[in-house]
Amino acid sequence: METKKRDIRALTKDQLRNFFVEQGDKPFRGNQVYEWLWQKSAHDFDAMTNISKETRQMLEDNFVINHIRVDQMQRSSDGTIKNAVRLHDGLVVESVLIPTENRTTACVSSQVGCSLDCRFCATARLKRMRNLNPDEIYDQVVAIDNESRLYFDRPLSNIVFMGMGEPLMNYNNVLKAIDKITSPEGLGMSPKRIVVSTSGVPKIIKKMADEEVKFGLAVSLHSAIDEVRTSIMPFNSTFPLKDLREALEYWYSKTKNRITYEYVVWKGINDTQEAADALVKFCKFAPSKVNIIEYNPIDDGEFQQAHSSAVEMYQNTLERNGITVTVRRSRGKDIDAACGQLANKS
Repeated sequence: METKKRDIRALTKDQLRNFFVEQGDKPFRGNQVYEWLWQKSAHDFDAMTNISKETRQMLEDNFVINHIRVDQMQRSSDGTIKNAVRLHDGLVVESVLIPTENRTTACVSSQVGCSLDCRFCATARLKRMRNLNPDEIYDQVVAIDNESRLYFDRPLSNIVFMGMGEPLMNYNNVLKAIDKITSPEGLGMSPKRIVVSTSGVPKIIKKMADEEVKFGLAVSLHSAIDEVRTSIMPFNSTFPLKDLREALEYWYSKTKNRITYEYVVWKGINDTQEAADALVKFCKFAPSKVNIIEYNPIDDGEFQQAHSSAVEMYQNTLERNGITVTVRRSRGKDIDAACGQLANKS
């Protein structure tokens, strides 16, 4: 009976070193292989040219490298690139490269589908099929870094976990991926250039604070009134705003990092002065900034972008109260690559 090969990237460096010692080889061989797997992103053992043929064959006999494959790449008229990424088991997620004049941002996925049920998001309509492994998250970043160098002549500068899935529902794997991305033995990126975006899982936000993570936190808020938020994000009934607020206060007390709120203004849902005042009140307990994001319709038209006068009203209300606010225009809408549009239509 054929034994199932292990995924070699699930092993730590020490485990790899020990494996080679067990095979009667030198432990440094594990370091070499580890470097090929992470720093050099090798997708097969034959690429490991400073290792003997026999050793490569032995690795082939024992292990597999479950790398991703960019199945389809679409380019938007504004330069945005969307990748349909095929995983080793045939499932597909999407990731996006967003270029601006002086930076390139990777928007990566953390789950196939999503654990949560936000009614305005295309990804939420796909049930959660599984969490992504750390190496699958890492591979998305490597693919986008390669595209950034190829098409924009510069390396990737920023990463946002705003693709498919709720990152805090796959917390351990997301953390392991970020460790690899920021490690000198991986991509060596600064954690300050990474933002994890969550719809708000209070218990995990506190855990992140306790673990003193160095990356940024963004909260997909969209309403600071419980009944309204529950109507558009039903899981809010399980994680109400008071629990979210308490977790965010704790986060700030531990990390001293200001919180970013992502906020879409919809017609007839949260486009009132009362809603804007509630947001101001919610922002006051810890230093924060608000990104007002343009809404990108999904097929049924139930949610519609508010009138520009409502967005202006929000902007004025926040600024009048000393809260930093940015109105973000969406990128990649023509290829369904904008916020809330990732749904594997490919």
